[in-house]
Amino acid sequence: MSTPVHVAVVYYSSTGTIATIAKAMAADAERAGAQVRLRRAAELAPQAAIDSNPAWAENVKATADIPEVSPDDLVWADAVIFGTPTRYGNVTAQLKQFLDTLGGLWQSGQLADKVYSGFTSTATAHGGQESTLLALYNTIHHFGGILVTPGYTDPTKFVDGNPYGTSHVSGQGDLPVGDQTLTAARVQAERVVKFARAIRAGLAAES
Repeated sequence: MSTPVHVAVVYYSSTGTIATIAKAMAADAERAGAQVRLRRAAELAPQAAIDSNPAWAENVKATADIPEVSPDDLVWADAVIFGTPTRYGNVTAQLKQFLDTLGGLWQSGQLADKVYSGFTSTATAHGGQESTLLALYNTIHHFGGILVTPGYTDPTKFVDGNPYGTSHVSGQGDLPVGDQTLTAARVQAERVVKFARAIRAGLAAES
């Protein structure tokens, strides 16, 4: 039996929306036959800011058992799915700081030839979902990574409508993750595993 592909789901979440999607992505990837590491980016915000928002404080407590991401998780992975809420149409500082620590791995070529994908959330439908994912994907081009996005490759994608990656409109935290977002997460995770498996098999055949 072939060795399962390795998928790292790496995310930052403040009030819990992205954490919920990340957990769903990890479970979906496991059901698709992958070995999965679920990892969170380290929190940079001061405790006073966290405590000022009950949902933020609750999410910090609820996800304390999830390990923080390290560069070794990306070395281990055949595929990486990044998750981040939007910050003015861009990735969060917390995830960006982790990405900025990867210079050594990038220089040594250890981030290349892996599958990458992303997901996000915004307060409103036009709050930066596409620009956030495109900004994230600019980093992947520098890695020499292989982008695997959901596109419109499944009938359900014509319902949620975002070919760049799973996205959720959270309002002011009052719009919980529902079936539409979870279906999009499943489609994306399965597609990532499918192509990670194919690419790894192809590279192995060439070596």
